[in-house]
Amino acid sequence: MTAVFAAGFGAGAINSVVGSGTLITFPVLLATGLSPVTATVSNALGLIPGSISGAVGYRKELSGQRRRILELSAGALLGGLAGATLLLSLPADAFETIVPALVGLALVLVALQPQLSRLVQRRRERTGASPRRDGGPLLFTGLTLASVYGGYFAAAQGIIYLSLMGMLLDESLQRLNAVKNVLSALVNTVAALFFLFAADFDWTAVALIAAGSALGGYAGAKVGRRFSPLVLRILVVTVGTVALVQLLLR
Repeated sequence: MTAVFAAGFGAGAINSVVGSGTLITFPVLLATGLSPVTATVSNALGLIPGSISGAVGYRKELSGQRRRILELSAGALLGGLAGATLLLSLPADAFETIVPALVGLALVLVALQPQLSRLVQRRRERTGASPRRDGGPLLFTGLTLASVYGGYFAAAQGIIYLSLMGMLLDESLQRLNAVKNVLSALVNTVAALFFLFAADFDWTAVALIAAGSALGGYAGAKVGRRFSPLVLRILVVTVGTVALVQLLLR
């Protein structure tokens, strides 16, 4: 019980700053004897309070982004529901091949975001185009597909979100991180609500992760908001690399 609570705290803190908290809680839940599906659905429900507290901790960075969040939320909700459905209908190893490739690509995009942003800015200056505040259909489609994966498993989901938004939105990494927290909370919530009617939970694990993640999410937001863009990017890439290695070794 102590280990599960501590894992929930760590996952909540990491999710609010970077993402990939599932890679902490999921192995711990498996080590307690839960089946992979029960561990996944219990983890999804338990991490909701952490996602919400992380979003609350980043509320200052959410200022002025209401319209953007409302537009992207539709894709997050649809994708999360689709991913949850796939979890209960596909073989457990269905995503094992594609997930490491997605995470690896996302890490490259996050690491190269400043250079890519400058290239995009120069292209806009040549063509006279102005940046779209909502990222256009490409961002909506990309985040919806990332949300499908998030509803299915969620490991490194936040890193994929950050890489897509960093490519297509002219915003600071901290403001994008705030949006990421809201979208992650929505995906976790819609997936967990679906699981409530279609899967079995371990309610002790849910309660322990929920308590830990709520505290960790707020604490992580308090610390993460103080990071410079460079430090935050380094942290994202470092945690993402660890996540990628763990996924490849599973």
